[in-house]
Amino acid sequence: MKILVTGANGQLGSEFQYLAPGSRHQLLFCDIDEMDLSKENSIKSYLASQEMDAIIHCGAYTKVDDAEDNRSLAHAINAEAPGIIAKHCAQNNIRLIHISTDYVFDGQGYSPITEENTPNPLSVYGNSKLKGEKNILRQLENAYIIRTSWVYSSYGSNFVKTMLKLGKEREALSVVYDQIGTPTYARDLAASILHIVDQWRTTDQPGIYNYSNEGVTSWYDFAKSIFDIGKIACIVSPILSSGYPTKAARPPFSVLSKEKISKTFNLTIPHWKDSLIECIDSLNANNSLK
Repeated sequence: MKILVTGANGQLGSEFQYLAPGSRHQLLFCDIDEMDLSKENSIKSYLASQEMDAIIHCGAYTKVDDAEDNRSLAHAINAEAPGIIAKHCAQNNIRLIHISTDYVFDGQGYSPITEENTPNPLSVYGNSKLKGEKNILRQLENAYIIRTSWVYSSYGSNFVKTMLKLGKEREALSVVYDQIGTPTYARDLAASILHIVDQWRTTDQPGIYNYSNEGVTSWYDFAKSIFDIGKIACIVSPILSSGYPTKAARPPFSVLSKEKISKTFNLTIPHWKDSLIECIDSLNANNSLK
């Protein structure tokens, strides 16, 4: 298949680029220079100029706190653009996989969140992503929507790379411990999506799915593990979210149930700590932390 990956220079898009040489499919990549997701005409003209069998839509406005002050831009990119892309897919018999987020939930429960849980976003970012999901499904019933959480990667800016950098610069850090979830190594997510695409001839069940690595942790424990694996002596202290205020509210509990995606596509999902080791080893091997 010929597959277009949007958001090519983001964390997930970059991991697709890393995996592309080993894929049986032809992966094409675009980012803002080719298709500006904030502009309807740019989306339509670019898609009209391309031939493809499927789109993996990774492009998004992901600056959670900035979205509180840039509502129109976040809405254009996260809510309107997915609907425009889905309409093009519906008109041209193109398959669509769209990446969404745990931020569509309010995180008020204490059991793993399933695909049937009712969304209730707390932030502009989460609200814009939920609207994007709805706009897609209005246009394209057979779309795949994959909600993920706490994404990090060997590429781009993310919590893991920030902690590794700060840990070498400072003797001590404070990290919130009352936000619970599961990290997602973007390379694992990209590989799982390609695995799903590979199965389309035999197992094609569109719908909404959750994906993160397995296991549960807090941001504090995640930071501790980063320093342990990275052999960094920085002291980490736990603090409440109230001690580290942010513009956008975060869901306090966002552990996603992966039972549906695992059973449907026979996926084996790695534990978050195993994937964290793999990512840090990759960063060290490529000397990517300078």
